[in-house]
Amino acid sequence: MRDLLRVPVGERVALSSYDASATPGGALAPRSKTDGREAVARMSEPLADLQERLWAASTAGDHRRILLVLQGMDTSGKGGTVKHVVGLFNPVGCRVRAFRAPTPRELRHDFLWRAGKRLPRAGEFGIFDRSYYEDVLIGRVRALAPPAEIESRYGRINDFERSLADDGVTVVKCFLHISYEEQRRRLLRRLADPRKHWKFSPADIDDRALWPAYQEAYETVLERCGTDAAPWYLVPADRKWYRDWAISRLLLEHLKTMDPQYPKPDFDVEACRERLQEEG
Repeated sequence: MRDLLRVPVGERVALSSYDASATPGGALAPRSKTDGREAVARMSEPLADLQERLWAASTAGDHRRILLVLQGMDTSGKGGTVKHVVGLFNPVGCRVRAFRAPTPRELRHDFLWRAGKRLPRAGEFGIFDRSYYEDVLIGRVRALAPPAEIESRYGRINDFERSLADDGVTVVKCFLHISYEEQRRRLLRRLADPRKHWKFSPADIDDRALWPAYQEAYETVLERCGTDAAPWYLVPADRKWYRDWAISRLLLEHLKTMDPQYPKPDFDVEACRERLQEEG
């Protein structure tokens, strides 16, 4: 799936050429919601095992960790991914951070400062629900910073992510690609359910008027901030069950490549076993 969903590095991106309702994956990909949920459930055990190994390895000095960056338009499923995919892991080793409008204190620092304060520690699985990319997305569309400042941020993001990779962070960046029509359906469902009203804002409708500008901003991000150290993965997100399966699969493949190992004991296992058996 890494090769299939990876956005080619250095090439121009046209989001209109990607089908948001597609289910790429060949024979591996599920073909229905039921199949998708079952496939995700089957991945829960190997994912949990690899996460435990990563956490255990950190106790012996392995400083590697993983960071899942989730970006996408409103209703694309960032929160759903956290619930259905991250829920497969042991919460003790997870660090979930949601990026909202910066606080006055954060605004006094460089735009990457707050991201640096929220990175996963050794052995942890970190999740960014939105991220520092908001500063070249909404920051660009809403003109929250001068054009020259926005322009400089792409290179600074690449340098930041390269430094993360050099420091043992596996960065998995997923753009959740939702269609304009599907977003409308999801917003209407939120309005129809009183339990979902807290998720809705009239500003969501205002942002739909800026859809072309946001698509252009995302295309620029995918083109200019996709590197070998931190590539982008474009995940079709109109089908929630496929989105969850694809991201679970991506995480499983990355963790298998990392191949964390349980640390060797620094004590005599047999001697300790004999001592305990003698107590009986």
